[in-house]
Amino acid sequence: MARIPSKSELLDWIADNPGKTAKRDIAKAFGIKGAERIDLKRLLKELEAEGHLEKRRKTYRDPDKLPPVTVLQVLAPNDQGDLFAKPLEWHGEGAAPRVLFMARASDPALGEGDRILAKLQEVRAEDHAYEARLIRKIGANPKRILGIFRKGTEGGRIVPIDKGADKEWTVGRDATHGAKDGELVEAEQAGPRGRMGLPKARIVERLGDPTAPKAVSLIAIHQHGIPDEFPDAVIAEADRAKPAGLGEREDLRHLPLVTIDPADARDRDDAVLAIPDDDPKNEGGFLLWVAIADVAHYVRPGSALDREARKRGNSSYFPDRVVPMLPDRLSGDLCSLHEDVPRACLAVRMKIDAHGRKLSHRFTRGLMQSSAAFTYQEVQAAQDGAPNDHTAPLLEQVIHPLFAAYAALTRAREARQPLDLDLPERRIVLTEDGHVESVKFRDRLDAHRLIEEFMVLANVAAAEELTRLRRPLLFRAHEEPSPEKLDALREVAAASGFTLAKGQVLQTRHLNDLLDQAMGSEFSELINLSTLRSMTQAYYTPEHIGHFGLALRHYAHFTSPIRRYADLIVHRALITAHGWGKDGLSPTDIDELEATAEHISDTERRSMAAERDTTDRYLAAYLSERVGNEFEGRISGIARFGVFVTLDETGADGLIPIRELGNEYFHFDREAQTLMGADSGLEIGIGQRVTVRLAEAVPVTGGLTLELLALDDKALPKGGRRSGGKPPKRKLARAKGKARATKAKRKVTRTRR
Repeated sequence: MARIPSKSELLDWIADNPGKTAKRDIAKAFGIKGAERIDLKRLLKELEAEGHLEKRRKTYRDPDKLPPVTVLQVLAPNDQGDLFAKPLEWHGEGAAPRVLFMARASDPALGEGDRILAKLQEVRAEDHAYEARLIRKIGANPKRILGIFRKGTEGGRIVPIDKGADKEWTVGRDATHGAKDGELVEAEQAGPRGRMGLPKARIVERLGDPTAPKAVSLIAIHQHGIPDEFPDAVIAEADRAKPAGLGEREDLRHLPLVTIDPADARDRDDAVLAIPDDDPKNEGGFLLWVAIADVAHYVRPGSALDREARKRGNSSYFPDRVVPMLPDRLSGDLCSLHEDVPRACLAVRMKIDAHGRKLSHRFTRGLMQSSAAFTYQEVQAAQDGAPNDHTAPLLEQVIHPLFAAYAALTRAREARQPLDLDLPERRIVLTEDGHVESVKFRDRLDAHRLIEEFMVLANVAAAEELTRLRRPLLFRAHEEPSPEKLDALREVAAASGFTLAKGQVLQTRHLNDLLDQAMGSEFSELINLSTLRSMTQAYYTPEHIGHFGLALRHYAHFTSPIRRYADLIVHRALITAHGWGKDGLSPTDIDELEATAEHISDTERRSMAAERDTTDRYLAAYLSERVGNEFEGRISGIARFGVFVTLDETGADGLIPIRELGNEYFHFDREAQTLMGADSGLEIGIGQRVTVRLAEAVPVTGGLTLELLALDDKALPKGGRRSGGKPPKRKLARAKGKARATKAKRKVTRTRR
């Protein structure tokens, strides 16, 4: 057992190693492992409370010292021409230390007021405590704007396409880049405000007709900064790749593994197989195989492919295109498990009993050959008694055993009780020229659930394997809802006539009980939506936290390395742990695990936002020809400025502005998520049924504006705004009193599990 250092030893080490101040660096330096990390964490918190250390994100440092990398503001040169700078973030006592900027010949010219990201070195000089070297000039990457160019006599202006943006930009005559009126453009900030108080911009790229179908996803890609062109070096590296041979791999080509994917799948990175277990001690059990494309063989740590894949973090999917994490030579060919083609893989063989419980698992690095590339629909049809020429030859040997194994896994799932939300998923169907043909809701087949259960089990096995071997990895973490969000969910449930257990440690089975209560009722959609809104967002982390939504202690992403960088890290960790080659987890990978986890969590959220914006724009384009029509829907959100409604027919979200709710003042209760009319007493909340008229649909922003016609099948009461637009004091006081009472009622304490 390692000796826990004293406080003075900790402070001395942190002072001597300013670049290694994360808790894991400190633990590594003193050989602290396992449960001893709790004592280290306690010591660090004590030093923080005593003011000796300051925690910045997940690192500790002396508050009276500057970090090794920081942002500085350049001061005016002194009479000898030296440039000093001041730190923009200083938490120590007294004045901030002076920093001398040490320019190199290759550095750009700097002037007073410039901000720079700099690397610092502590020195002992008479007039300064640090010397700085330039990393980059802050502001060298100016603000980018995406919008519609409107030509004018002296250049023009740019109208932004962000749904919530209303600020326009002026463009000088010499900064239009030849853009035409009405064209979609990308511009950058070019200076301070000009005439009419509008900021200036210069156009840097013309993106064409904003109403063209292909522009919809392109707008989102540019708007969210998703890299959509591979550098030449990355393409060249991918093109040089050759198919992997058998070598020292385990030969799995005799196994009738199959892939099951959507009909429009762009890549096939997972294959499955279920074999009834002939062990008499495991009657009714199965041997399950999940084989995943061996991306690590082609994407080596530190390579151009690796750097670009990490930068992208994941693939982004749109109705008309995909922005892949890897070039097509890999994602669509060498790493895609094509039918009857030998492909390198990492595979796991799992033994389950008749109740779907995993008894054991074994990982291997192998060479497989897919026996068939199926779609979900044809596999489901075959299982339901309508096989086609493609599925019939493998019906008895492969398809029936897969569904039998799935039945066992379903029993284990029911015992585990992961969160079981029932929310429809939209699918936008496009014509060949890119216009919206229809908006449908995806079918949820047992074939879909089968693959999901196989993948979840493989992900669990990967996390358990690396935890057992004490190897670093990236976990997929999902934390339980906050007490505040749970209180809001309880209120929605109570208002609908249901109950959510209180006063005990929350488990997913409690939420499933609420969902079961609402199933089949008019409130089912509301309770499902409200439960989803109460959830925290999943993320990646090297810390072992667990997955609340799936009700799993061990969980990592292993099954999609073509489209997720996290899975590639897990593959590398398995390769290193088992000694399968030199292309495993590198020392740099390990040192940057925390930074990688944060980065790819951000890129995942970026892709989700871009995909959501694209869907909104397609839906607005689809509905633009139906302005004036009436629609049924349900309130999905409440804000101070209006009410959000989800339309039944398409799942599109629109806004009823507060001004359209009636001639009275509406009090907004943020915690209860309600608007209450001061004159009429009308209360509007999440989940209520509405009839609305589509007033406006703007495809370029994706915005829908609605008019409220009826609430819960009743016409709106007429309220009158008093003089000056202010609500009656007595009624407003009642509204505020009710809000305070509601807030006090919500205060609860709960012990974290």
